[in-house]
Amino acid sequence: MDKPIFITPEFAVTSALAPEDFAAAAAMGFRSILSNRPDGEAEGQLTGRAEAVLAWQAGLQFRHVPAPKLDIFTDEVVEAMSDAVATLNGPILAHCASGLRSAIAWAAASARGGNVDCILQALEKAGFDLEFLRDDLEAQADRARWIGPRAAALDCAEAAKLETASAA
Repeated sequence: MDKPIFITPEFAVTSALAPEDFAAAAAMGFRSILSNRPDGEAEGQLTGRAEAVLAWQAGLQFRHVPAPKLDIFTDEVVEAMSDAVATLNGPILAHCASGLRSAIAWAAASARGGNVDCILQALEKAGFDLEFLRDDLEAQADRARWIGPRAAALDCAEAAKLETASAA
């Protein structure tokens, strides 16, 4: 696992997890793991089921929200991501192969209840330049009427409480 990158105080992303990373995540203060890797994406990766067991053994909550690269902005992924972030205890550590897809999935879910400029600023502050996704995020913002109140981990305004990625 790479060093977690906090987007908000309640939500961070990282790369693929190994079995020993679950206890390490718990020791870092994370209370939940959110996997965005589809099962079978790469040879030898942990399955969602194996991750659920490892998370439970480490005292962490777990949710598997597979986000194939071409499906990140689908209702299935965005709604599942929103639900996971709203119901898991934070801070949440989300992961995929590199952390980027988890950051994009967070942004898509956040856009349904937040300001796209704020979301892009939070991502940039965390070290992700995702301006090229503005149109996709604006499309998600147009769908905001379908979801209720957003979770604190989806609130990009909370990113102001974090140091910039370059300062970390």
